[in-house]
Amino acid sequence: MRVPHPRSPVRSRPRSLAGQLFAMQVVLVAVVVAGCALFAYVSGKSQARDAATHRARATTQAVADSPSVREAIRSGDPSKRLQPYAERVRRDTGVTFVTIMDTDGRRWTHPDPDKIGKRFVGHIGPALKGRTFDETYTGTLGPSVRVVTPVREAGSGGPDGQGRIIGLVSAGIAVDAIGRQVSSQLTAILAVAGGALALGAVGTYVINARLRRHTHGMNAAELSSLYEYHQATLHAVREGLLLLDGQGRVSLINDGARLLLGRDGKEPLVGRRVANLGLPPALTEALLGTESRVDEVHLTGERVVVVNTAPVDDGEEQHGMVVTLRDHTELRALAGELDSVRGFAEALRSQAHEAANRLHTVVSLIELGRVAEAVRFATEELELAQALTDRVVSAVREPVLAALLLGKAAQAKERGVELTLSPDSAVDDMAGLPGRDLVTVLGNLIDNAVEAVSPAGQVTVTVRRTHSPAPGQLVLRVTDNGPGLPRDAGARLFERNWTTKPGQGHGIGLALVRQTAGRHGGEVEARDLPGGGAEFEVRLPLHQEAHSGEVLR
Repeated sequence: MRVPHPRSPVRSRPRSLAGQLFAMQVVLVAVVVAGCALFAYVSGKSQARDAATHRARATTQAVADSPSVREAIRSGDPSKRLQPYAERVRRDTGVTFVTIMDTDGRRWTHPDPDKIGKRFVGHIGPALKGRTFDETYTGTLGPSVRVVTPVREAGSGGPDGQGRIIGLVSAGIAVDAIGRQVSSQLTAILAVAGGALALGAVGTYVINARLRRHTHGMNAAELSSLYEYHQATLHAVREGLLLLDGQGRVSLINDGARLLLGRDGKEPLVGRRVANLGLPPALTEALLGTESRVDEVHLTGERVVVVNTAPVDDGEEQHGMVVTLRDHTELRALAGELDSVRGFAEALRSQAHEAANRLHTVVSLIELGRVAEAVRFATEELELAQALTDRVVSAVREPVLAALLLGKAAQAKERGVELTLSPDSAVDDMAGLPGRDLVTVLGNLIDNAVEAVSPAGQVTVTVRRTHSPAPGQLVLRVTDNGPGLPRDAGARLFERNWTTKPGQGHGIGLALVRQTAGRHGGEVEARDLPGGGAEFEVRLPLHQEAHSGEVLR
């Protein structure tokens, strides 16, 4: 294990995304709670002062409007009657002081009897003008919020239509008392803020712990890098990847899957249902199935696709499906060519064996002195073998197609089937049509016909080019004298997996024929013949001209 050098600083790993969010959320919760607490404190302090002012105002107005107060002011000794009354009001209302004074500001009442007769400490000017006002002032009892209001004589003898001012009343609440009230509220505010902060921290921790599990402890840079690699990988792989949710909707699709399914790269597919993508019914059924599928071969509009599916579930409920797609179009074409070459090689091997037998026969005839019979036997066999070869080579100038016909003829002969080329067969070139596709179409049709008439049957192949409609068509026709088409075939004849053969691995040949023809804009027809047997005909339009004898690949 490599130990870092003591003098070299060790670069610490950046905090995970969950850790960063946790720190940010804790700070955010703390700021919000602190702000709310500060706002509650300031608001509570303002409300406490307003409440104190309101209580003092109500007290002064009640005292000033009391008839007994007016009567006591007019008496010879106001303090004797007003002092007990003022103290009783002070205790009942909870204010700090209630002071009743004359218009010069000399007190008739005070919580401290020694202060009676002395001047009121504060402003009385606005009250002498008939207005009730409030202020915060420092008097003999310390700072207080106070209200001063005039006491008017009953009647309307004053210049303003109200009674004459005969005294003043002031009531106040000490600032310390207001502070104690706010402090008690602040304690409750801090307790609530602390509880909210603790609850927010616990909730944030729980949420971020879950986030940490989902992100596997990775930080933002690592998640971003992982996403970039994820996107690059999806677009780089040629195999198709398709993820479906539990409702059969596309959750993810890469470029390979779009290509294999024949969908435009710009067409939005995520969120769409597979059933609405216009795929072949068999392929749609495979994608929407609930069971795993391994290496199933399906046909799309232009491709042969191998499909593998795996359900995503928790043992109780299926949450989706993972689908992988592989392109086997070229592999199928190469396999068809390889089968043709293999069949041709086997036919040559069989013919070599037969040729050896014939040679031994000729040699034996010569040894027996029957030279004329030996020459006649050798000539007949040579002419019979050469006739089909000359006919195919002269009528079909495409080497791949000619080799296919010769190989299939040799294979058919081994099975006791006579394969012939119709007299009207004549093709100079395969303008615009790849040899692989021709092998796929004609090879599958001949194989089906040979199997249908084996043994001792007859298969006739027609390969010719028409010039109408322009620029022409290539007609591939295979006719046999077998039992004909199955009665229940109908339109299902060219569907994948439809077959009359027992066992698995069949039912794709005719489907490939229709797919290949459709890819080139051609048509496929199958019909029963009046005298018995079946006929398959494929018409492929020729899109471009080529020089006579040119090999197209």
